[in-house]
Amino acid sequence: MIKTVALASLLALAPGRDPWFGADKVKHALVSAFVHSVTFSAARAAGFERPIAQGAAASVTLGVGFWKERRDKATTGRFSARDLGWDAAGSLAAAAILNGTR
Repeated sequence: MIKTVALASLLALAPGRDPWFGADKVKHALVSAFVHSVTFSAARAAGFERPIAQGAAASVTLGVGFWKERRDKATTGRFSARDLGWDAAGSLAAAAILNGTR
């Protein structure tokens, strides 16, 4: 619930010239799904239980996304909350898929 409220707050702050859809958004979702999957797999290989591995994967994935947006802000002057939304969507999609694996 807290994550949903935080995400909704970030999305509400998004600038008007940043579209919701585009090639950049797809890249954000796919890279985030990849980072989530790799982190989850590494945590499981290290012996962590599923819930801990999922939490670690989500934390790392969203941390990488936030770092990328901070870097964008420093280099281009634009921070995109919508990109963070797509990062979260990619992470959630990977989590859903990984929950169905053994």
